[in-house]
Order: sequence, then structure tokens, then C-alpha cells
Amino acid sequence: MEGMDRKIEKKGIDRKYYWIGGISLLLLLAFIKIIFGDTSSKLNVDTEKITIREVVYDKYQDYISVNGTVEPIKTIYLDAIEGGRVEELLIDEGNMVQKGDVILRLSNTNLLLEISNNEATVSRAINDLKATQINLENQKINSETRILDLQYQLLQLKRTVEQNNLLIKGNHISKEEYEYAMEQYELTIKQLELQKQKYQHDSLYMRSRIRADEESIRRMQKNLELVSDRLENLYIKAPVNGELASLNPEIGEVVSHGSRIGTINILDSYKMRVEIDEHYIARINRGLKGDFAFAGNNHHLIITKVYPEVRNGTFTVDMEFTSNIPSQIRIGQTARIRLELGATEDALLLPKGGFYQSTGGQWVYVLAESGNQAVKREIRIGRQNPRYYEVIEGLQQGEKVIISNYDNFGNMDKLILKDSK
Repeated sequence: MEGMDRKIEKKGIDRKYYWIGGISLLLLLAFIKIIFGDTSSKLNVDTEKITIREVVYDKYQDYISVNGTVEPIKTIYLDAIEGGRVEELLIDEGNMVQKGDVILRLSNTNLLLEISNNEATVSRAINDLKATQINLENQKINSETRILDLQYQLLQLKRTVEQNNLLIKGNHISKEEYEYAMEQYELTIKQLELQKQKYQHDSLYMRSRIRADEESIRRMQKNLELVSDRLENLYIKAPVNGELASLNPEIGEVVSHGSRIGTINILDSYKMRVEIDEHYIARINRGLKGDFAFAGNNHHLIITKVYPEVRNGTFTVDMEFTSNIPSQIRIGQTARIRLELGATEDALLLPKGGFYQSTGGQWVYVLAESGNQAVKREIRIGRQNPRYYEVIEGLQQGEKVIISNYDNFGNMDKLILKDSK
């Protein structure tokens, strides 16, 4: 009985095995989370502090918005053709002028002295020419008188020779006397011939010298006229009708040759001087159109001139009106111009926002379908206008994107969106 009543002890699992199993399970779960879990960086963001917009497929209008300033259609510059001291201002800037109106008067003592010297030189040349003409005329008279004398002597000698021909036959004169008369006759013939040749040469020289002197005097007189005309340049006149927009000199100021005195605006029409960001310089050409709203109406423009020089990140174009010019417009007014760069096309569009300054348009935060988080995604942006970016890759129609500034998000992979209410 004693053997049958012996108590059987139950064997149990050691508690240490429970601890080992629990710890192993926890390690396994941690390992699985590390391998298969979400390890991306996250940031909690208040939805009231961000702007969310939807990607749409719509008409892309290829235009930019630029500032234009009203300018006269043409500006005429007033430059000093002749230097001098400002003696009188006859018209103030801002007033209308007519072509030929004297705007200001200069004085130039050196110019007056130069004109006086030229006048004296011309006067001396004219007097010298007159003296030369008189001398040449006297020489001509002397030559003609000498020819007449020789002709008369030749006539007398000819009669003597004819008489001697008769007398020598009757031995009434000696042979020596006969030969002497013949020699005198022949000598006079030669002298007359030489005198005639000299007269011809002198006449040619006389005419040539007089022509040369007269031509020299004409040139000096022409120079004198040109120098005298410079006196007119001391009167600065309006070359066209218009508005005297600016006048730089003051009374008593010395103005140098070629210096800018002022400008005249031709007010027959107006144009818009437009500053454009250098980013668009390759796409801007003559003939592009634009428009702007003014005084309740829309006014149309066209680019007529492109200035390729870039200054401070911008370049300039001139745009002229193709529609009626508003009567209320004034020089110096500014307007926001919608400048068309190309035709309207269908495209995937993302509204513009501050994210571009943070990412350069290379990536954005796209909302998940649940709407409670946004994930970082790379995209590619093409053209842009003042309202939209053209999306080339990375987004689909209907997706929602955070378009506000990303500077406070760092470089997080995900944004956890929470409502502050």
C-alpha cells in the first residue's frame, strides 16, 4: 500500500526558457521591421501652413508677364556741333518746339577770330589776283606793241630790199649795202616770229595763272563760307517738331564740341520699352505680340526691335502699338504686358508656387491617396508662364502636390499632414 500511495511529482518547463523565447521573438520582430519596415525620414506638417494644388491637363498658354514703360516713338538728340559758352536759354525743357526754333545761344570768341583771319586772307588773295591781272595785262600790251613795231620795221625793210634789188642791177648801190639790207630784213622776220611765239606762250601762262588764282580764291571763299556757317551752329535749333524733353546746359556753362545738350521727343506716336529676363533671350524675336489692359480696354503691341545686350540679368525690347493708342497714356507710365512666346497647346500643368525656389523644379511632395501624408518625388518641368509649369515627367493628372515653399521641410522623404484643429 505504501508503494501505491507514493505521490508522483509533475515536471514543468524552466522559466528561463520563457525569457529566452520572448527576447528572441522581440529580436525577430525588430529584425523584420528593419528589413521590411519604413525607414524614410518624416516630418509632421500643419496643413494650414501649406498650399496644395491639383495637377491638371489643360491648354498651356505660352506667354510671360513683363513690365513696359511708355516712351515716345522716337527721341532726337541735341548735340553741340560747335563748342562755346552758353549765353542765353530761349526755351525751357518740357515745352513744345517747332522745327527751326532757337533753343539756346552760344558764343565763341576763337571762332570769330578765325573768321576774321580768313576774311583777311581772302581779301589779300583777291588784291593779289587783281595786281597779277594788271601786270599780265601790261605784259600783253607790251608784247602786242613789240609785235606791231616789228611788223612795221619788216614792212619798211621789205620796201628797202625791193628797191635794192633794182638798184643793185644798175650798180647804184654796193653789194655790201645790199646784203646788209637783206640781213636786216631776214633778222626782223625771225624776231617777229619769236615775238609772236612769246606772245602766245605768255597768253597761255597768263590764262593758266589767272584760272589758278581764281580757283584758289574760290576755295578760300568757300572755306570762309563754311567757317561763317559755323556761326549759325552757335544757335542750337530744334531739328523737328516735338517736346523739349531735356535741356542740360546752364547759362555761363562752356559746352564742348559734340557734347549732349538735350533731347526732343516726337509725340506723333508712342512705344513701350520692355525689360525681359535674360532666361528668355533665345525665344524673343521681332514680330512677337503682346497686349495689356489700360483705361478699361485691351491694347495690342508687337516687338519691333530687340536690344541683345544684357544688363543686370535683363535685356530690352521695343514694342509698338498695333491697335489704337489710348489718348490718356503719358510718357513714363508703366503697364503689365502679356507677351506671347508661342501657340497654345494641350499639356499637363502644375500651378506655380514657392516650391520651385527650394527644389529648382526637380522634385515635389505628392499627396498619397489617403491625403494624410506627402511623399517626395522627382519630376521634370518644361516651359512656364506666370500661372503654370509644364510637367514633362513624374506627375499624372489629378494628383495633388504641395506647391508652397519647402525651406522649412529640410530634405525629408515624407511629410505627415495633420490638421491643427
